Amino acid sequence: MFPTLIGTVVIAGIVGYLAEKTGFTRNGYVPSIIICVGGAFLFYFIRIMFGLRFGAPGIDAILSAIGALIIVPTHYRK
Repeated sequence: MFPTLIGTVVIAGIVGYLAEKTGFTRNGYVPSIIICVGGAFLFYFIRIMFGLRFGAPGIDAILSAIGALIIVPTHYRK
């Protein structure tokens, strides 16, 4: 269980960095990584408590990180 948690954090951090690098978000590197890691943590614990999953833990981490970036905007675009 612990290696899965560490892998989730690493994958979410990479997704946050890549989202900022490619221009998908304009929040800044650190806020995007924090948002992704927070979303991945939340979905990881939901996965443990309720058994909700989309596939492998890595796929869940990627989808939850992208979902968090879409749901939690910190920079409002005009």
